[in-house]
Amino acid sequence: MRKRIAHGLAVFFCVAGLGAAQGNSGSAHDRGSPARQQPKPATKSKISRKSKPYQVGTASWYGSYFQGKETASGEAYNMYDFTAAHPMLPLGTYVKVTNVRNGRSVVVRVNDRGPVVDGRIIDVSYGAAQALGMKSRGIQQVRLDLVEQPPTVAVLHPLARP
Repeated sequence: MRKRIAHGLAVFFCVAGLGAAQGNSGSAHDRGSPARQQPKPATKSKISRKSKPYQVGTASWYGSYFQGKETASGEAYNMYDFTAAHPMLPLGTYVKVTNVRNGRSVVVRVNDRGPVVDGRIIDVSYGAAQALGMKSRGIQQVRLDLVEQPPTVAVLHPLARP
């Protein structure tokens, strides 16, 4: 059970990525003409700091011990993906995890069940823990916000040439 939970947490952090910022891509001539400007679409994934968080509590991370082991979702745990383990959220749910201490945040995908330690609300993958700045501390106070739209993920293939 612990292995499955840890594995799920790792996958959750590995899969989630950071969304790409959108800007006005029109020419300088287009920017002056209101008739040609496209309205900016409203995104459901933006979260106001004043909004009520889904959960606030202690998070932990898991890493190499669970590398390659099966998660609750059936996929292999990759400690570098942005994935997580959560006890109740449906598998495949995207969650914005914010480190309360330093303000860093990442979006992770729930792909496992956990955490196995009482009092913790989420286990994140090693990769997500690094991005959150919590790797050396092991545990950290975090805020969880649900993300309704999956983030845009950009991946550079290792064999791709610029």
